[in-house]
Order: sequence, then C-alpha cells, then structure tokens
Amino acid sequence: MRSVIDILDLSVEEIDELIATACDMIANPKKYSELCRGKKIATLFFEPSTRTRLSFESAMYELGGNVIGFSDAKNTSISKGETVADTARMISCYADIIAMRHPLEGAPLVASLNASIPVINAGDGGHAHPTQTLADLLTIYREKGRFNNLTVGFCGDLKYGRPVHSLIHALSRYMGIKIVLIAPDELVLPDYIKKEVIEKHGIPYVETDCLEDVLPELDILYMTRVQGERFDDQAEYERLKDCYVLNAEKLKMAKSDMSILHPLPRVDEINVDVDDDPRACYFKQAANGKQMRKALILKLLAEAENNKKEMREAFVPMEECCCNNMRCITKTERGLKPAAVQTENGLRCAYCESELK
Repeated sequence: MRSVIDILDLSVEEIDELIATACDMIANPKKYSELCRGKKIATLFFEPSTRTRLSFESAMYELGGNVIGFSDAKNTSISKGETVADTARMISCYADIIAMRHPLEGAPLVASLNASIPVINAGDGGHAHPTQTLADLLTIYREKGRFNNLTVGFCGDLKYGRPVHSLIHALSRYMGIKIVLIAPDELVLPDYIKKEVIEKHGIPYVETDCLEDVLPELDILYMTRVQGERFDDQAEYERLKDCYVLNAEKLKMAKSDMSILHPLPRVDEINVDVDDDPRACYFKQAANGKQMRKALILKLLAEAENNKKEMREAFVPMEECCCNNMRCITKTERGLKPAAVQTENGLRCAYCESELK
C-alpha cells in the first residue's frame, strides 16, 4: 500500500502534480467538495498539535469525507501498552487513510508497514514532516513562481527541526539552490543531512551563527522555533530559546521581495511587528498546507483503489548492532526487529536514519 513517510517518497513530477491540483482547488473549491464522500481519515496524534491535525481534518471535511481519531494518546489503548503496529492494523478496519504524528522517530513507518490503508507521516519526533514540506513548496511556488535559483536561509533549531530536514531534502532536487544554515553550535544541522543531501548534490552552503550577516542575500528565510519538548536538559533550552528574534528593524536589511516562512507555532522568534510586512508568508503557509493535504489525500486514496504498490528501500537485518537514538521507535515497539538501510556513508537505522556505528 502506498504511503508517504518522507518527502522523497514523492517524485518531483508527483509534487508538481500535487501543486497543480492544489492550485486548482484554490480556484475551484466546489469541484472537489464531494470527491471523498463515504471515506474516512483517522488522525492519530500521539503528541500535541493544532495546525497539522486541524489542517488534515478540515481538508477531509472539505473533500466531503469524515474524520475519526484522537489528539491525546492517554485516551487510547496505547496507554494500555498496545503497539504502533497493532494500532495501525486495528485502525485499518475503521478508516480509509491514516495521518499519524508521533514523538518517536520511525513510528509512522512502522504503521505503514502494518496497515492495509495508506499512512501519511504528520511528523515523527525530530525526523521528518513531509506534509509541512508540501505546504512550504506550495508557498514558495505561489510567492516566487519557481524552485530553481533560490538562496534559502534556515534559522534556529536545525538539529531537531523536522520541517527543516524535509525541506532541504526536497530542495536538493532543484537547480541553482544555495543553502544558508543559521544556528548556534548546539542546534546545527545533523551531519548526515549535510553529507548525504547537501554535499551529495553539490549544493553550495554556508554555516553561521549570525542572522544579520547573511540576511541581505536571502530569497527565502525559514525561521524555526527552538523546541523545548526535544530537549533532555531544560536549562539548555532556556539558554537557547531566544537565540534568534526576527523583527521589523532587522528586516530593513533584507531584500524587498524576500519571503519569510515558519512552520508554526512561533514563540518569540518572529516579533508581531513583522506580521503586517508583505514578506511575511507564514499564515499563507498554513492555508497552503490544507490545500496540499487535500491533494495528497486524493492521490493516495485513488492509488489505493488501483492497488498501486509501494516500493521502499530494501532493509538490511541487524543482528548484533542496534540504534542508539533514544527517540527511535525501536526503543519501545515490542516485536520490532532492528533494520538498516545501506547508504554511501554506511548503515543507517531504517526507522529514524541515525548513523549506526
């Protein structure tokens, strides 16, 4: 069964098709208002979410479908010890498609390997968030009219920021991209993304801890929240949470047509005095996310009816070594055998992509 766990599960051509569908939905909403009548989406949100969960739910309602699910795992059988695999099998009896958010990296992949219906990753730990990336891409397309020849700055939490990881993967497939990474030493982009995505594709990039130094050259500034929920040391979070704050004064240094994106929610990293600036696109981004989720739901349901098979990278069984990432689903899922994928730089955990020593 075809699922979308990572943005790379979608080809460039498929993303172009989704963007075309989303743009047509914006122009002709009534055309799509009954296409999911009789269908149900299960929104399985094992950690707090407002925008993503409501976006999926409103997307399904606007397609004429229905919604079941939960927004608090405490009220489910998971609290009794049920595995992700069994939850996915059970929900497959009740719904036609699943959107899952989970704090453990790799959980939506485990669900997709056990469900008999499509699964969409709505965010797994600090790993990936493909539908946020679809929202980002539609926003960039509508603001810039292209994906090629752009200088994109990512600022803030690049270590745990799953939208950052997914968008870098997506942009690596376009020409003329330059990436600027703006973060304190403690929150820099993981090495495997630099090596296996940015450097592998020959994308020029720079790293800095100073936003003001690079702001004038950016076509797009992607701001992120420092995520307190990902820190084991709360004191470290308190020290880093306000390391970057974008305000109207700083924007005087930026291009007049620079686009400001943010996956939301924001805390203090974008001052409210930026909201009325025509370069601020983050609320448009949220609206665009609903349209791209509508397009993706339609695509996956249509493919499910046609019994289109999913092709995933081959797993390498791991006998003696195991994943050391404490946020990996392999740490809690009973009966889940560790597995790896082979990359040019060695083995990685098949579920969370952590490097295996």
